[in-house]
Amino acid sequence: MGKRIRAQRKGSSPRYRVSSHRFPGKSRMPREKDIVGEVTELVHSPVHTAPLARVKLPDGDTTFVVATEGLAVGSNIAIGDNVSLRPGNITSLAQIPEGTAINNVELRPGDGGKVARTAGNSCLVEAKLGDKVRIRMPSGSVKELPSSCRATIGVLAGHGRDEMPLRTAGAAHYKAKARGKLFPHVSGVAMNPVDHPHGGGNHQAVHGPNSVARSTPPGAKVGLIAPRRTGRGRGKRV
Repeated sequence: MGKRIRAQRKGSSPRYRVSSHRFPGKSRMPREKDIVGEVTELVHSPVHTAPLARVKLPDGDTTFVVATEGLAVGSNIAIGDNVSLRPGNITSLAQIPEGTAINNVELRPGDGGKVARTAGNSCLVEAKLGDKVRIRMPSGSVKELPSSCRATIGVLAGHGRDEMPLRTAGAAHYKAKARGKLFPHVSGVAMNPVDHPHGGGNHQAVHGPNSVARSTPPGAKVGLIAPRRTGRGRGKRV
């Protein structure tokens, strides 16, 4: 009799659980308008590639925002429609001139920022089309967003973070552990039949169908779980 497969062990062992107590908090743009906050601390978060800035608001509350290049402890962050074009200030897309680099962009007004939130990333304001603003995403694609969506002016901090290689297996282990992921990852076809449904055979391949139903028991629930369709998908679907 074989041991439990990885999919079963994940549900009961603390090894595969994210250490959420190590996270400083959510990083979302404040909803208040026409205020000026002060950066009191730059914080490292295990699950964010860019550093976070702890901002003290005028009412005494504190919040976290992703840190823009140029921010330092003691810097001021202006939030509202009438702000200067300084890195870190938060305003609506309608108030940002064309050609400006922005980060932490909202996809819908009030969602707190969804796009360009990883280290060194930024979007570019390309054109204003009535009540829409066209921005160029970090991937190079173009997207039109409502002009009332907010964004942070500048490029996100932490540029060059991914240029340093992972020199040891331990570094990769702790990088994965901070996000609750498993390292090293071993494919099922490389295992023995007692360890995984895809294991065994004279070569590494899934022998037989790899689609399973949603109600499949945990010991066999691997591969494509309840797929909408299978096959190579040649040609157009009608």
